[in-house]
Amino acid sequence: MAAPPGNPADTQVHGRRAGRRDRAGSTRASTRASTRAALPVPLDRLLLASLVVLVVASTWRFLTRHTMADGGLLVLALAAALLLTQAAALRVPAGSGRRTALVLVSTLACVVLVLLAPSFAWCAVPVAFAVLGTLPAWPATGITIGLGVLVSVAWARVTGALDLTLVAGPTVMALVTVAAARALQAQAEQQRRLVTELVDAQAELAEEQRRSGALDERNRLARDLHDSVGQTLTSVGLVLSAAERDLDRDPTRARARITTAAEATRTALAEVRTVVADLSQGAGTSGERLVVALRGLVAELPPGTVGSLAVHGDAGDLPAPVADALLLSARGALANVREHSGASRVAVTLTALDDEVRLDVRDDGRGFATAPGRAPGSRGRVDRRGHGIAGIRSRTEALGGTTAVESAPGEGTSLSIALPTQRGDQS
Repeated sequence: MAAPPGNPADTQVHGRRAGRRDRAGSTRASTRASTRAALPVPLDRLLLASLVVLVVASTWRFLTRHTMADGGLLVLALAAALLLTQAAALRVPAGSGRRTALVLVSTLACVVLVLLAPSFAWCAVPVAFAVLGTLPAWPATGITIGLGVLVSVAWARVTGALDLTLVAGPTVMALVTVAAARALQAQAEQQRRLVTELVDAQAELAEEQRRSGALDERNRLARDLHDSVGQTLTSVGLVLSAAERDLDRDPTRARARITTAAEATRTALAEVRTVVADLSQGAGTSGERLVVALRGLVAELPPGTVGSLAVHGDAGDLPAPVADALLLSARGALANVREHSGASRVAVTLTALDDEVRLDVRDDGRGFATAPGRAPGSRGRVDRRGHGIAGIRSRTEALGGTTAVESAPGEGTSLSIALPTQRGDQS
């Protein structure tokens, strides 16, 4: 039996969580590998240099006390093998099996070399660090302790007597080295994990911001279409309804209304093309175009409604987002006047200041009552269109501006919009 479909939102949430778990799992695996992969490159080279110095010193000591007949050729061959395998390990990528094999071979060479020639005992120290930086925790710990015991035994052979300090010293040093290395690796792993979690959180935040931005853009587009094309098509519907009533009794008037509706339809088509062009090219409305468009909106008011436009200040260099918002808000406000107010006079005023621009739309229509305790424009006839005053207010607040609506039954309505332009800081 198939499982019932789940909530799409829950599916997306679980999908994102599963993705984060997968990333976290792979990150932990890579962190474990990198923790034991290798010591930092400068430390690797420092250990190799110290090994070279110790091998040279130990070789000099051995040759001054022994002859080639005492196995000198084998000792020199093992010393050369120790150096070559350690140097070759540095040239192999960290965490690879080949590097691990080279470190094990060099460790074996070191053990045999120290057993044959105790003069090379201290060469085990850099070898132990190489083991700690390459092998997993428990094998590396065992080998390091074994190398410490080997150093103790070798120096006991050099001195000819068992000295507890020579036994305890290298052994304790090996234990301290293991503990310090494990602590450093644990700290490095924790830091890598924190960095990975931070990167994942930043990626998730960027994705959330992208989705939020897309949602805001859809809402903005819905408001813009409502205040432009939606209002125009509403007017077309009203005009065609009036033309239908006049078709039998006054055909001439009906034809005139149909012509008006056709012109409005062409205007709506032009507005759709403008919206599409804005989306594809990011084109904005300049201050000059805003004034021309406002004059056109005022001229399109229905017969019986006298409209006026007053422009104060220089609106020519308004930022494109501000000009766009003012034009769409004016279109929505005048559509509300045309459809709901029954006003005989409408006054539109555009005032451009140094750092602010204001748009005021006042009518002498029937007005409406706002509910107590609510912001103006949150209830009443003007907002029954869905995106009317609410859309204007949202658009204005998105640009850091304010919207004020004053109205009362029988006293008309006044809409005032103020948007910052920051032009004063540019001079």
